[in-house]
Amino acid sequence: MDDLSMCAYRAASARAACEDDQNGADRALDVAVAGEPLAALGDPTVLGGGAHEPTPTPYWILDDLLGGLSFERNDHLLDVGCGAGRVLAYAVATQLPCRVTGVELDGRLAARAASWTRGRDGLEVIAGSALDIPLGAYTHFYLFNPFDQVLLVEFLDWLEAQVRRSITLVHMSDNGESFAYLGRAGWIREREGSFYAHPAGGFPVFGYPQHYSIWRYVPDTNGAKGAPVV
Repeated sequence: MDDLSMCAYRAASARAACEDDQNGADRALDVAVAGEPLAALGDPTVLGGGAHEPTPTPYWILDDLLGGLSFERNDHLLDVGCGAGRVLAYAVATQLPCRVTGVELDGRLAARAASWTRGRDGLEVIAGSALDIPLGAYTHFYLFNPFDQVLLVEFLDWLEAQVRRSITLVHMSDNGESFAYLGRAGWIREREGSFYAHPAGGFPVFGYPQHYSIWRYVPDTNGAKGAPVV
């Protein structure tokens, strides 16, 4: 069962009449879970090379994208570009049964996420690049526009080289992320759509529509490459 702070958030989000209302609801849940607001800006000087500044996903969108997925106790979710830890906070608020790890290139934001998650079972924060860490143990991945298309292709190559079982990946961005997956063996698109206006208040949530796609990747029996798309 979700804890009371998530129930209160959903009620507040459903009543939001403007962007300030929605941001206030997200901030209140941040504080309830982490003790501080998590919508922190990154340091642009540590980016470059195709990496994008992390953007926190509103909880109601995480509810839509992650809430419908099946998570088991032995699963492991990786948030690529976790910022100060919004997805980690969502995992706490909704009591996800699995382990959740965030990886963040900006060391300052990674330290903030590590500080409030320290001592909490099932949560971990890695300071560094998703292209430099082992990926084979993860079963689920969340990406909110963490890098450009060139780095995305490198990430997918890195991922495919390591996974030995079916994985689920959720990707949201405003720069046509789906094209990087099309034509790659083993990638099956299970759902797609976009977010722009708040479902209750009708006000814009983002400056531009954010397209999302949910994929399942199935490696072949050797685990070295994807099986044919069906």
